[in-house]
Amino acid sequence: MTLDKDTIAKLAARLEAAERNREPLTKITDEYPALDYEDAYAIQDTIRASKLAAGVRVTGLKAGLTSQAKMRQMNVTEPVFGFLTDQGAYPDGGEVPFDKFIAPRIEAEIALVTHTELRGPGCHLAQVLAATDFVLPAVEILDSRYRDFKFDLVSVVADNTSAAGFVAGGRPRRVNELDLPTLGLVVEKNGQVVETAAAAAVLGHPATSVAMLANNLARRGQVIPAGTFIMTGGITAAISIARGDAITVRIQELGSVSLRFA
Repeated sequence: MTLDKDTIAKLAARLEAAERNREPLTKITDEYPALDYEDAYAIQDTIRASKLAAGVRVTGLKAGLTSQAKMRQMNVTEPVFGFLTDQGAYPDGGEVPFDKFIAPRIEAEIALVTHTELRGPGCHLAQVLAATDFVLPAVEILDSRYRDFKFDLVSVVADNTSAAGFVAGGRPRRVNELDLPTLGLVVEKNGQVVETAAAAAVLGHPATSVAMLANNLARRGQVIPAGTFIMTGGITAAISIARGDAITVRIQELGSVSLRFA
């Protein structure tokens, strides 16, 4: 760790203000080039504690930058992890207020819900599958607090991995009923197909990102509790959104999920 507690608190407050006021910043490594992962997750944890103190509920966890498409798009080399809150939870088929965001993007994902605790280090794919209650299709809304989505890996970790919202829906299925990596996906924007992919784009298997999340949390003395909703990471590159855009994601065997930015 390179930053002291006061600096971590200052940077967390700065990122929260950027989110609240919709005023993007330059990435924090411009000012603190020695920022490391420990600093970045400490900033994220400080943001999480601030939200909890304000009455916001944490509703799940997320992995980000888990597909080769996203890694190429954002010029990074490994996944990142963050949290979801009830402030960003929207109903399937509902409207999402466009003015709540700086420059929203969406990505299609497979989400899962656990029925038993997952704990690292050494968590692996088979443990995740055994601990999974069901899976379902989801859309994540991303909104970087950095200007023009320009950031490096540690800066985006500090910014809670650009988390801004999510929609889950479709037809929940038991994990043993599916061959997750082979599931095909179509993303439609205003009725036009804009992305197609298979779930294997997420690290070869979507549950792999959950094992990596458990191992990441273990380094900070944390676990994935039973009953946790987890977004496993974008299967395709993120899609930019304008006011009025309607999004539908269809995933083989899991049904569809949709939203509209009003």
